[in-house]
Amino acid sequence: MPGNNAGFAVSEQTSRGRIFAEKRHRYRSDFERDRDRIIHSEAFRRLEGKTQVFTPGINDSFRNRLTHSIEVAQIGRTIARSLGLNESLTEAICLGHDLGHSPFGHSGENILNDLMEDFGGFEHNRQTLRIVELLEHPYPDFTGLNLVYETRLGLSRHRGPHDKPAKDNFPEKNCSLEGQAANAADRIAYNCHDLEDGLRAGVIFYEQLEGIEIFSDAQRHIGAGAIKDILVLRTRTAKAIIDILVSDCIETSGKAIEESKIKTIDDVYGSRKDFVMFSRQNEVKLQRLEEFLLHNFYMNPSVTMDAGNIRTEMEKLFEKLCRKPESMPPFYNRLIESEGLQRAVCDYMAGMTDRFCLKMMESD
Repeated sequence: MPGNNAGFAVSEQTSRGRIFAEKRHRYRSDFERDRDRIIHSEAFRRLEGKTQVFTPGINDSFRNRLTHSIEVAQIGRTIARSLGLNESLTEAICLGHDLGHSPFGHSGENILNDLMEDFGGFEHNRQTLRIVELLEHPYPDFTGLNLVYETRLGLSRHRGPHDKPAKDNFPEKNCSLEGQAANAADRIAYNCHDLEDGLRAGVIFYEQLEGIEIFSDAQRHIGAGAIKDILVLRTRTAKAIIDILVSDCIETSGKAIEESKIKTIDDVYGSRKDFVMFSRQNEVKLQRLEEFLLHNFYMNPSVTMDAGNIRTEMEKLFEKLCRKPESMPPFYNRLIESEGLQRAVCDYMAGMTDRFCLKMMESD
């Protein structure tokens, strides 16, 4: 297994720094400061009110994008620490990876993308960059959070099986291993936790999962037949899948990094190949779980039934704000001159929580 402070890990010595120069902090690294700036941002707090799968407020036990981001960070730190990567950078990318998501989950993103078709479209990774580079503005001397280059690169290159990242302006062929670790952590977290939430909601059932191999592996791992409490069974199963995938990712990635002979961060940037990965066997098992969740959970009528109404109402709100931009907060009105009317309206709507967007759609 790679050792700590490996040359292929991002460090303060190899970092390309911030857009605006700042004095180093006495006891926090630049990457720790990035993590803290993300945590203290308004966009991060609003994730509590944004859909993961179920609309926030339906059940306090279901995940929202805030709890999901925290869970991703926990998994990402474990992977990074075990591989000798920059743990604080990985944590910052994990915590910030969902900042750009709109209200109402992927349905909301698709609606905004359609509304912005003639104005550059909408994609949540690109929106995350807009948030950390422009829309958050807590400092008097510059807009944005002034995150270090490597954090912004990791946020821009975040991707998963259902993501279609927009082309960005970063010249690297790939992101850092820390960014790759964040991608793997996100994939582990949302699949395992969406499975748990789907079972909790009664949208999917244990009988449907009998052919899903990684589910069966987890059931054997915990001795499921001896567990009578359904809540304990559900929780232990999800945690067992996480343990299986995290362990596999660490072991497989460690071997891949060692065999690749990469020595420096530039070696990582210059390769289109990801080095943080799952074994071929578990990759196939994970893909099978993803396909199951797509067809039996995300596309389940009980989950998608309101999508049509949401589309109609979001279209109306977009048109209303374009007609009456003065009804937006002053900050977004000031963006119109430099960013364009539609983009400013899109920025405003994308930042809304589900509840606030519903309230705006209900108002005249």
